[in-house]
Amino acid sequence: MEKTLDKKEAARRIHQLSEDLERHNRLYYVEAKPEISDQEFDFMMKELEALEKQWPGLASANSPTKRVGGDITREFPTVAHRWPMLSLSNSYSREEVQEFVERITRAHGRTLFTMELKYDGVAISLTYRNGELVQGLTRGDGEKGEDITANVRTVRSIPLRLHGNPPAELEARGEILMGRKEFEALNRQREGKGEDVFANPRNTTAGTLKLQDPKLVAKRHLQNFIYSLNAGDLPTQSQYGNIMQCHAWGFRTPDPQRRFIAQADTVEGIMEFIAHWDRERHHLEIGIDGVVVKVDSIPLQEELGLRAKSPRWAIAYKFPAEQKFTKLLGVEFFVGRTGAVTPVAVLDPVELAGTTVKRASIHNADQIAKLDLHFGDLVQVEKGGEIIPKITAVDLARRPAHARPVHYPAHCPACGTPLVRDEDEAQHYCPNEHGCPPQITRRIEHFVSRKAMDIGGLGGETVETLFHAGLVHNVADLYDLKQEQLLALGKGWGERSTQLIIDGIAASKAIPFEQVLFALGIRHVGEVVAKKIARAVGSIDQLAHMAKEELLGIGEVGEVIATSIRDFFGAEGNRRIVERLRAAGVQMAATTAHRRPQTDRLKGLTIVVSGVFETFTRDGIKQTIEDNGGKVSGSISGKTSFVVAGADMGPAKLAKAGELGVKVIDEAEFRRMIEA
Repeated sequence: MEKTLDKKEAARRIHQLSEDLERHNRLYYVEAKPEISDQEFDFMMKELEALEKQWPGLASANSPTKRVGGDITREFPTVAHRWPMLSLSNSYSREEVQEFVERITRAHGRTLFTMELKYDGVAISLTYRNGELVQGLTRGDGEKGEDITANVRTVRSIPLRLHGNPPAELEARGEILMGRKEFEALNRQREGKGEDVFANPRNTTAGTLKLQDPKLVAKRHLQNFIYSLNAGDLPTQSQYGNIMQCHAWGFRTPDPQRRFIAQADTVEGIMEFIAHWDRERHHLEIGIDGVVVKVDSIPLQEELGLRAKSPRWAIAYKFPAEQKFTKLLGVEFFVGRTGAVTPVAVLDPVELAGTTVKRASIHNADQIAKLDLHFGDLVQVEKGGEIIPKITAVDLARRPAHARPVHYPAHCPACGTPLVRDEDEAQHYCPNEHGCPPQITRRIEHFVSRKAMDIGGLGGETVETLFHAGLVHNVADLYDLKQEQLLALGKGWGERSTQLIIDGIAASKAIPFEQVLFALGIRHVGEVVAKKIARAVGSIDQLAHMAKEELLGIGEVGEVIATSIRDFFGAEGNRRIVERLRAAGVQMAATTAHRRPQTDRLKGLTIVVSGVFETFTRDGIKQTIEDNGGKVSGSISGKTSFVVAGADMGPAKLAKAGELGVKVIDEAEFRRMIEA
């Protein structure tokens, strides 16, 4: 019979298991030298989870069990950085690197530089007190970042506790990223579920770190590398030395054995390191887009100081986009949910920036004409920002005889309707929004997506099947679906999967109005704009009857968006769909909390918010402005009524306000204004 531990014994066992699990975690994810099997690790983790469940008061905020995710995070508060998180000046040539080195050596003599890889991920600031992780912040605007500590704890290469004797308080900065294998596995998984695939690892990492459920973050297997250290008492006066000390404390840092970090005191030595990684970067499991060169001496860094947005002691060399020539086999024209027709080049497969490229964007008709594309051309392809393949040039000297030019179609490739092009737009559109199959299916895909109506089980392939089976012709038809109709579709449509779809559709009736408005897919009305409009107008009826001039009075709504909204409600087909959705029980009005402003104390005023506040969160003060009829703007201009300034207001904004004569008030004055 298993012995029941008393509290003292449980505390001792929890402490021992926590130390052992963190040690094995480090050996596996940082040192790549595992000592036990995955099964043994899992058994220890299950024992710790059971003990913490039995004795919740003994569980630490930095318990290894937090690696698999904790409670849902409803919001990410904004927190000021103790040390500003600046960006780096970019260079693209040897001459610019040479100028950087010579500027420093002229004034300070021959100097040692440390070179590191420039990771293609998301910058993170990690604060430790007495060796314990207490906070993880995003870069944000450099002065303030968002607190994503719960999600950071799930990244296994970030230590929850440090080894040795680190300073009482320190801040380690690094990059969180997703490996190529993990990214490809995630996209394969999404494809299997009929979901849209992600575009690239960097954007996927950024989105993952903002997920509200840490358990989902844990499943993405993110990685971390540390590249700088801040503390009141640094362990060494060397950039390289501090990084090596970070490794000793338990951080994952650039490996000198693999030449992820090196030192040189000449331009030649620096450029040799850059040239090496320009050749070898595509063989790495992680994405890099350049090399960072830093003055190694910390005292010299302090002497050189900072510019407004970047340090004077560091520079980032960005690798040029890799380019290759390949044959243009054909051009396909895709119709999106808004009717935009986009040309995509079909290419003879070519290896580019570590991936096989078979297709490339051509953007629009003007680009086809500018490149003078012909079928069979040898075209130069590059990855813009190492992400999206695009055609940048044509080798006219090698054009095949009698090659046929590529013509942009006059009619929709899907439904045959004559295409239209607005005077101020580069894109051609199919106006047959209620009869063009790809527009219909992609509009439904958008409607059911997570940020819209969030109806699970309805990916792209499923929507296509329902459309071609004649069960749905628009988004309102979803609410008429019956489980027996889905079961009749045959193989792959079982009791459980079909019930999930029916339940998901029913649950979507509770989705708030602001998401419903986004889900409707009104052209140019994205997620943020939909939220602003929903909170400003309160209901679909109010929005449908607003004149263009009234719409222009809503924050973020300009001429193009206002026209698009009027066009949407001017179409009888759209009005019918809205009425059917209303009849089905979909939310067509904001909740009480999101109705029109509670007072008009700030009516007609445009207000900029800057800094950190004592009695408001950043989002809270913006909501208070909107609740009192004001409009929040992100930048100071001649139209700004006043600025509400908290602690650490950016000097650039303060100077701009002074230059334009815009009044700056503090938090106390703002409170008096709204409480009057």
